[in-house]
Amino acid sequence: MNKKIVFKEKSYNYENSNLNITELKKEFEYLANPDKAKSYQRFFKTGKGEYGEGDIFLGITVPEQRKIACKYSKLSLKEIEELLHSPFHEYRLTALIMLVNGTKSKKISALEREELFNFYLKNTRYINNWDLVDISAPHVVGNYLLSKGTKERQIIYQLANSKDLWEKRVSIIATFAFIKQEQFNYTLKIAEILLTDKHDLIHKAVGWMLREVGKKDQNIEEEFLLKYYKIMPRTMLRYAIEKFDSEKRQFYLRK
Repeated sequence: MNKKIVFKEKSYNYENSNLNITELKKEFEYLANPDKAKSYQRFFKTGKGEYGEGDIFLGITVPEQRKIACKYSKLSLKEIEELLHSPFHEYRLTALIMLVNGTKSKKISALEREELFNFYLKNTRYINNWDLVDISAPHVVGNYLLSKGTKERQIIYQLANSKDLWEKRVSIIATFAFIKQEQFNYTLKIAEILLTDKHDLIHKAVGWMLREVGKKDQNIEEEFLLKYYKIMPRTMLRYAIEKFDSEKRQFYLRK
């Protein structure tokens, strides 16, 4: 991703917008903020050798992107794909917000929901930062699989065993949908698969999901922790026990 950003003079006329993808891009140009863009590029670790290396930003806030996603909700899946394939982070995030909004629609059919799920899996290479995963995986992947059987759910194990950092994060974050329904087995099994992963972003994601399990049933979380806490990465453990009382946190931290 080496496309140069050109911040244009702010002269966009909202009243003449035709709600197509060309007009959406004009709104993005209008909202672009070079100071925020620089800040976001530091925050999302876009430097050489960092996890977001090469990603580029326009400097548009998430609330602004959510408004645009709602405003342009009639874009076709082909147009959403164009946004998702963009080198600009905000285009990709907005495309994913559109997918999430689509899955939440009361009018969506089972066939359309499956289409969005398959579209998501086909495009995981573009869902390539932690915020992109976290905002979309529980809804597009997790909620879809909730209504499916064991065979269809095997896909999250395939993602967990991927060599790709972001697919692995999708696998564990997608189980947030299961946790909300007090179905914990998939989270715990994927946590086992990712237990020895080397990347800090996986440690944080697994620890976060274990913590969410604990919010629903602390005994189940502790059964897992008592089995693995001595070998868990420190960051994963700290995230997992964040909501425990001080005495219990110290017990787990004293390996």
